[in-house]
Amino acid sequence: MPDLIAQGPRPEDRWRRPLPSQEDQVLLGRTSDPWSVPWDDRVSRNHASLQWKGNRLEVVKLPQARNAIFFRGQQREEFVAAVGEHFVIGQTTFTITDQQVQFSQARSPAFAEQTFSAHQLRQTKYKDGGRRIEALGKLPDIIAGASNDAELCMRVVNLLLQGVSHATFVAILRMRESIDGVVPASEKDASELASDDALQGVDSKLPSDVDDETAREPRREAAFRVSDDVEVLHWDCRGLTGRTFSPSGQLVKSATQTQESVLHVWNRSVAAHESFTQSENIDWAFCTPVVSDACPGWAIYVAGNFAASLGLNGGLASGESEALQDDLKFTELTATTLGALRQVRALQRRQDSLRNFFAPVVLEALAGRDPDRVLAPRETDVSVLFCDLRGFSKQTEEATDRLLELLQRVSDALGVMTHHILANNGVVGDFHGDAAMGFWGWPIDSHDVKERVCRAALAIQQEFVLAAAQPEHPLANFRAGLGIASGPAVAGRIGTTDQVKVTVFGPVVNLASRLEGMTKQLQAAILVDEPTAEWVRTHVSSHVLRIRRVAKVVPFGMKTPLVVSELLPPAGPESVLQDEHIAAYESALEHFIAGDWNEAFRWLHRVPAEDQVKDFLTVTIAQHRRLAPPDWPGYIQLPGK
Repeated sequence: MPDLIAQGPRPEDRWRRPLPSQEDQVLLGRTSDPWSVPWDDRVSRNHASLQWKGNRLEVVKLPQARNAIFFRGQQREEFVAAVGEHFVIGQTTFTITDQQVQFSQARSPAFAEQTFSAHQLRQTKYKDGGRRIEALGKLPDIIAGASNDAELCMRVVNLLLQGVSHATFVAILRMRESIDGVVPASEKDASELASDDALQGVDSKLPSDVDDETAREPRREAAFRVSDDVEVLHWDCRGLTGRTFSPSGQLVKSATQTQESVLHVWNRSVAAHESFTQSENIDWAFCTPVVSDACPGWAIYVAGNFAASLGLNGGLASGESEALQDDLKFTELTATTLGALRQVRALQRRQDSLRNFFAPVVLEALAGRDPDRVLAPRETDVSVLFCDLRGFSKQTEEATDRLLELLQRVSDALGVMTHHILANNGVVGDFHGDAAMGFWGWPIDSHDVKERVCRAALAIQQEFVLAAAQPEHPLANFRAGLGIASGPAVAGRIGTTDQVKVTVFGPVVNLASRLEGMTKQLQAAILVDEPTAEWVRTHVSSHVLRIRRVAKVVPFGMKTPLVVSELLPPAGPESVLQDEHIAAYESALEHFIAGDWNEAFRWLHRVPAEDQVKDFLTVTIAQHRRLAPPDWPGYIQLPGK
């Protein structure tokens, strides 16, 4: 398709974009990305709609547009404009042009050719360094602000037109042979090209091997303008002309193959009738490769002319030579910066794509290190959190006709769990139906992993409590039971040759799962093992986390008794349990373990009736008439999981 060129009051206020196809309508305005003109405050946010009508551009002013659109010297609400015509909004002129780029593959009769290595160019000092450095300083912002490659290339081309004052033509190219699976256009028939364009959604410009008759046919819209060997990602020129530009394909190949900048200077008197770059009154051109894994086959092509044409036996004046070297150096630094920053963006995208698979703490450990070594299983001390969703079975029975809705609610609930695990630098190790498992202490060791796991557990539990207080909340009918255990384990990439996952393995994992299951029997939201509880008592203020010993039990299927504690938030004005209540309960537990159940029962009465956890001891004592069995071992054998 033809291009629309926007030119504002300053040279840098400019862009060139292919017009949309006949089916597409776009909005033009100050913030109508990508057809935006942010430099002109006289252009409304959304000012006009544009639609290509085969050989004319239909422009319609939108009702919300404040300022007029001028076409052919008159204010117009709507009009159609042909190639070569322009319209004006505010301080910006919009011109429709149909210039083409056709790469010549013949050997160009260059008057002079010179190759410059990147090292050589960087040793050259600028003659006008201030202006060049100022322009280069804009490049990081230009790249960071580009939402896609098309926008990026357009901005870089504009920068080069500003920075290389002698340039008439600037393009960012990509050698087709650098793209896997791409077949040159000359090897396809017209139907294949049309099919490929439709599949790729590309906007092809005229290939270099078509004749003039074909050139007058409508062209398909594309993201790239295609030649047999070279794709033009974006190009622009200084001044408006209907001529076809014919850059030297040989020059591009030479630069991309040698990976060095190559300069050609032509003798117009010899090549005046040849169909090379100089057919556009071009005296010189150079091509600088973008040496970066993120830009395979990319190059920057710049062409321009001198103040006066060279004679047949003429040579470059020293001033012209120095100016060209400055232009080459500027372009080489632009190419280097472009490649480096695009590489950073590629790495960021790659890292973002891994965020769904690896926790941020794992990505941090992987940065700049060998993944096989980082992810290799190793023994380490970890803290494990199991979080199970309560009420899932009942919800399933009640929602047999709304299973997709239930699935979304369960996904939201699991999202609460994973969010707080990751927010506290944990790793999501696995999902077990409606339960999630997270762990801390790998891949980066930390002294406060036990505090982090406790913070995550409290945050999960409190979010479910808040949801329960809102009847219309999607998670209102769900609760969470959480178990925490700390100890040695094997963490890392664990699995078989067919499937692996980053997780943790060991008895501590089973214990955390058992503790989560015991929350139902002991009526506690969060249960922790003794190593975790002891560390919190010793290292964390009660203004942050509180611990209450609940019972000494032998879990079902196990032989060793363990002291189970409850994790509680700090005391507040509305807390059911104040610190004195916790002290009373733990005194009751000590008497209970010692076999003095009558005294234990008396201490339990000092705990508020709203505390359901005390029911476990209260019921056990009441069932035995407040008397411990004669063979009382000091712990309770749990009857089931």
